[in-house]
Amino acid sequence: MSTEAGSPASRVPTLTDVARLAGVSVATASKAINGRDEVKAATRERVLEAAALLSFAPNALARGLLGGRTGTVGLLTSDLEGRFSIPILMGAEDAFGAGPVSVFLCDARGDAIREAHHVRALLSRRVDGLIVVGSRTDPRPPLAGTIPVPVVYVYASSANSDDISITVDNVAGGRLAIEHLLACGRRNVAHITGDMGFQASRDRAEGAAAALADAGLTMLGGRPYYGSWDETWGRAAAHIVVERHPEVDAVFCGSDQIARGVLEALRDLGRDVPGSISVLGFDNWEAVAAHSRPRLTSIDMNLERLGAAAGRSLFAAIDGGAAPTSEQFPGRVVMRDSTARTS
Repeated sequence: MSTEAGSPASRVPTLTDVARLAGVSVATASKAINGRDEVKAATRERVLEAAALLSFAPNALARGLLGGRTGTVGLLTSDLEGRFSIPILMGAEDAFGAGPVSVFLCDARGDAIREAHHVRALLSRRVDGLIVVGSRTDPRPPLAGTIPVPVVYVYASSANSDDISITVDNVAGGRLAIEHLLACGRRNVAHITGDMGFQASRDRAEGAAAALADAGLTMLGGRPYYGSWDETWGRAAAHIVVERHPEVDAVFCGSDQIARGVLEALRDLGRDVPGSISVLGFDNWEAVAAHSRPRLTSIDMNLERLGAAAGRSLFAAIDGGAAPTSEQFPGRVVMRDSTARTS
C-alpha cells in the first residue's frame, strides 16, 4: 500500500511531531531535548521517549539557533600553504573536540579586500566566532568594520591591544636558543637570520643578544647577519661568518631554511657539525629539520598549543563569561643531531 505524501512515514519527524506525541508544547519539547533546567524530570523523560519512538534526530543547526548558536566558527588565514595555519587549525580543532563545532576555513592571501569579502561571507553563515591567523608575527590591523561575534587573533597579534591575541614569545625563543648552545659549551656564537623588517627577526635577535650578555658574551661581529629567509642566504652568510670569524663554534639561525643552507655550506667548508660547530634552527618545520644533514635541532613554536589556546579563548568569549585575555607562549628546543656538547 502506498504512503500518502505528508504522512509521518514519508517525511523526517519534526520537533512538532515529538511535542504532539509527548503532549507538550514545542517550546517545552525543545527545552527537554536540549537539556534545559526549566523542564521537570518526568516531562523530559516523556519527551525523550517520544523522540526515540519517532527516531527524531534534532538538526544541529536548528538546535544551535534555539540556543543562539550555530556551532560554526570561521578561521581566516593568509597562509593556506599550511606553514603556520595548519598546525594552528589542528590545535583549535582539538579544543573544539569537546563539542560539535564545524570550522569554515578561508584564505585571504594577504589581501584586505579578499579578507573583507570572506568576513562578510562567514558572518552571513552566522558563525559564532572568528579565528584570524597571521602569516608573520608583526601586529596586524584588526578586522574592518563592526564585527558582531568574538574574534581571536593567532600568531600575529591585533594592533588593537583590547583584542584577544594568542602569540609566540619570539624574544623568549631567541633566549632559549642561545641558552641551549651555551649549555652545549659553545661561546663563539653567530646569528644568521631573515629580513630585519620582520618583527620575528628583531625579537629573536633581541632574545639572543640578551642571553649572550647575561653570559658575558656578544654575537660574533657584534650584530645579527640579516638577510632573507631561505637556504641561499644561509649558504652565503655561513661563508661570510667562517671567513671573518674562523673561531665560530655555533650558529643560531632565524629559520630552519636558513639553517639548512648553513649546514650545506659548513659541510662544503669541511667544518664538522656538531663536532666543532653546532647549528640550531627556528620553527621546527619537520619537512626541513628532520631531513637535513645532520638532522637539525630547532626551536618549536608550539603552534598547535597556540591553536588550542585560541579555541579555548574563543569558546570563553562566545559563552560570555569572564573575558579571556591575550597570551604569549614560549617555544621549546627539539633536539636532533646538529647540536652537541663539546668534550
